[in-house]
Amino acid sequence: MDDISLGVPEPVLERLPEGSDDTAMDMQHAVAGWEDRLNRAIDEADDEREAAASVLEVIERFEDRLETHDEFVPELRAWGQSPIYAIAWRTLYADVIAQLYEHDDLGEHLDRERNARLLEDGIRLSDM
Repeated sequence: MDDISLGVPEPVLERLPEGSDDTAMDMQHAVAGWEDRLNRAIDEADDEREAAASVLEVIERFEDRLETHDEFVPELRAWGQSPIYAIAWRTLYADVIAQLYEHDDLGEHLDRERNARLLEDGIRLSDM
């Protein structure tokens, strides 16, 4: 499996308020760290399924963080605070997940791994 290359989308950075250079740098450092960890996990994997499983675990953590930041938005608004940073991080997590699914054939492996996990957990369509 080829190395993963991730980036912070320009629209996310453009939507940050003036003077948010530290946040932009934090996002870029975070994405670079995620990219490094993901590539190490892929390199250490014995096969493509194990690599996809490692990436899927990261995606699931990102989905949890995305939901957490999404929950912050109404709470911040209720307290009269700007939710712009929560929205920016939420958008970043969603975009990184999309980048991972768009990477070469990784999306197919991720879908197969997610489906395999659903079956291992005993969830069937009839249970829904």
